[in-house]
Amino acid sequence: MIKSMTGFGKAVLEIPGKKITVEVRSLNSKQLDLNLRMPYVYKEKELELRSDISKQIERGKVDLSVYTESTQEILPVAINKTLVKTYYKELKSLSEELNEENQNLMALILKMPDVLKAEREVVELDEEEWNQVKLVVNKAIEAFQKFRSDEGKTLAIEFNSRIGIIYELLAEVMSNDAIRVETIRTRIKNNIAELVEKEKIDENRFEQELIYYIEKLDITEEKLRLKTHLDYFIKTMQEPGCGRKLGFISQEIGREINTIGSKANDATIQKMVVQMKDELEKIKEQMLNVL
Repeated sequence: MIKSMTGFGKAVLEIPGKKITVEVRSLNSKQLDLNLRMPYVYKEKELELRSDISKQIERGKVDLSVYTESTQEILPVAINKTLVKTYYKELKSLSEELNEENQNLMALILKMPDVLKAEREVVELDEEEWNQVKLVVNKAIEAFQKFRSDEGKTLAIEFNSRIGIIYELLAEVMSNDAIRVETIRTRIKNNIAELVEKEKIDENRFEQELIYYIEKLDITEEKLRLKTHLDYFIKTMQEPGCGRKLGFISQEIGREINTIGSKANDATIQKMVVQMKDELEKIKEQMLNVL
């Protein structure tokens, strides 16, 4: 089934002391272009994570971000007493020199750089925690894939509608084709009659030349091939990862439509050809977004 190239997925998991959030989003790309953002503590697992993601996401410009947030209510705070004393001494001396009041020095000093610092232990990667991270990554990718599938259903409806219109226009071309051939025959015959006396026309030679000329304008094969390509397009939409294949089929559809237009030599059919081209262009615009 058709999937969209663009997608979004998010998953959240809380473990003791930490909240892990994973977001996945993608845009169009010919290949898989994967960009990972993750906390430094998980960096040693980046290659492993890339390998896992590559097996699940086929194509697209994919951004996957892993965020962690501490859920501990109180963190121990350290006060750099030596730095506080230095700041106090310098600021007091400066205020006296400038004859300024210095009642609020401590409040000011506590806002100075590196005076207060939340103490955190040096964290090493915990394998159990990493297994939890991989779990939430997979959940985010599941949500991401569902988003792609839902968008793909919308694209499928669009394609079926556009291809259906081309089918209808092709049926009109077929019904007008017999009239077109007879019209061309009559027009040529009348034009020759105006230029050459009837008794001087070799009817056998005229018929041979007429058949040759009409054969050059014959679009029977093009009509058949166009219908075959349209059928194949609809069938291919049911295949997984069909974006590239549909792109090739749409090129073949365009080629047959163009040939019909160049050989038709009929204003009514030319009008239908223009309408078919318009529908095909709308399909090609959306084709860039098919996985």
